[in-house]
Amino acid sequence: MSAQNSAGIQTLLDAEREAQKIVQKAREYRTKRVKDARSEAQKEIEEYRNQKEEEFKKFESEQTGGNKKAEEDANRDTEAKLKDIKAAGSKSGDKVVEELLKIVTEVKPEVPQRVAAQS
Repeated sequence: MSAQNSAGIQTLLDAEREAQKIVQKAREYRTKRVKDARSEAQKEIEEYRNQKEEEFKKFESEQTGGNKKAEEDANRDTEAKLKDIKAAGSKSGDKVVEELLKIVTEVKPEVPQRVAAQS
């Protein structure tokens, strides 16, 4: 019986070794699948990020396009108003300067009311 026990034990040991090999292969396969899944997920994340960046750039260009138009309109209006102001200044500027010089040079001394009231 000892030979039969010995053969039975050997068969069990062989079966255990075979089971360990199967378990090891399953672990390796699982590890490989996890790495592959991470790699695939990273690719999907990059694709999604690129898609969202393109959408953002498109949105940004649409929004800044409106701002540029408004800025150009504001610059055009400003230039027109400056032109009007310069025209008014050149038209009546000499008269204004004469009036200012006349007021500054012709001094008319007057007694302040509170000093006049005290007297």
